[in-house]
Amino acid sequence: MSQIRLFFTKDEKTAKIIGDLLFAHFDEGEFPIALFETNEDSNVWAISLYVDADAADKVEEEVKGFLASQEHPVQFEREVIGDIDWVTETLKGLTPVRSGRFIIHGTHDADIPSQHEHSIIIDAGQAFGTGHHGTTAGCLDMLGDCLKHTRYHNALDLGTGSGVLAIALAKASPMKILASDIDPIATETARENTRINSVAERINCITATGFNHRAFSDAAPFDLVVANILAGPLQGLAHPMKRYLAKGATVILSGLLPHQKSRICATYRLQGLRLKKAHYKDGWLILVLEN
Repeated sequence: MSQIRLFFTKDEKTAKIIGDLLFAHFDEGEFPIALFETNEDSNVWAISLYVDADAADKVEEEVKGFLASQEHPVQFEREVIGDIDWVTETLKGLTPVRSGRFIIHGTHDADIPSQHEHSIIIDAGQAFGTGHHGTTAGCLDMLGDCLKHTRYHNALDLGTGSGVLAIALAKASPMKILASDIDPIATETARENTRINSVAERINCITATGFNHRAFSDAAPFDLVVANILAGPLQGLAHPMKRYLAKGATVILSGLLPHQKSRICATYRLQGLRLKKAHYKDGWLILVLEN
């Protein structure tokens, strides 16, 4: 089935306000939301929703009604997107990505890593996480930085996607790792990638919503947590995450926009986590916190 891109444009300030409202209200919904600058010179930003064609009318009316109730009425435009596996098509031509000693590449680039690099093989698939996106690359930057100064023993990759971050941890350090995702397709993709990268024996991949799985209690406490998701879910996970953290644990949060820094830091500060570092990568924000 083809998809529809529902979108409208606003100035930067208004777009970010509306983006926050949508992320907070619809994070648990069934459609992706994107916020990006379309024209730097004229300060034009686009807010886009990607929905199946048969749901477009319903979603448009629901979102319009919600934003009108928040005193931000909008008029949507539409773009038809063909029935294409965009993830696979996009990844076919991707080049290797380096971050510190990590290099992410496809099997066709197996001869590229040098001896001192941690090679992570990720081919085209159905789960997020190839290192090309700023959120993933930024996490790798911060993982590399943290691993230089601290030795970790028990890690959690929350929202693992392709498993790239869990694999990076396993390649860099002999720690145990639990990798979870809400999407069973992502979980199976991650599990297959751990096998391809020969680290499956140290990474337990599970499907779970939030912390709703016995594996979290069995594996806790974690001295390192990385969560590359979105602001809304990260806020909701702060309180339940706390009970699974070891004293002095490092928590790396990504999938954030710069303007979301204050509210995310405030949410985690209430759980006793303090900000150690804020890292910016390709327009995205990565936070490093300490329990």
